[in-house]
Amino acid sequence: MSVKIRLQRHGSKKRPFYFIVVANSTAPRDGKFIEKLGTYNPLSVPATVRLSRERSLHWLQKGAQPTNTCRRILSFKGVLFLKHLMRGVTLGLFDEKTAWEKFENWNGEHEEVVARRQEAHRKHKQDKRHAIVAESVRRVEEKNAARAAEATAAPSEEASTEEHAAPAEGE
Repeated sequence: MSVKIRLQRHGSKKRPFYFIVVANSTAPRDGKFIEKLGTYNPLSVPATVRLSRERSLHWLQKGAQPTNTCRRILSFKGVLFLKHLMRGVTLGLFDEKTAWEKFENWNGEHEEVVARRQEAHRKHKQDKRHAIVAESVRRVEEKNAARAAEATAAPSEEASTEEHAAPAEGE
């Protein structure tokens, strides 16, 4: 029996939401699974991933094969790096305490990068919103100026036609 770490789709039409599960490779995509490891929401920006690192590492060490998307998610969350470090511990390259220190350093740097990305996205979205508002204000001001110009131009034309018409009536 081959075990896979894969996504199980939930959510409505065009609104996907996934569970990250460990399942038999012959089981249907949304069918029976062995254990739920976490969730993945691709619609939020950035995508929201909640994952149990310990259980994911446990299944990877037992030989579970992640699908391509799950491999990317596990890599993003640091599970594959943690597996790599634990392999170094079993080979005697360093002790477990050193491995956890390396992982904590990596995780701290990674969290900072993710926070910067979120802030940059928030700022970009806010700038885009301000640009749209400024453009709409500019268009409204142009329309108002055009209307004002028409309003000032129209009475002067009427007055000039009245001046020409008045002497014609008086004769």
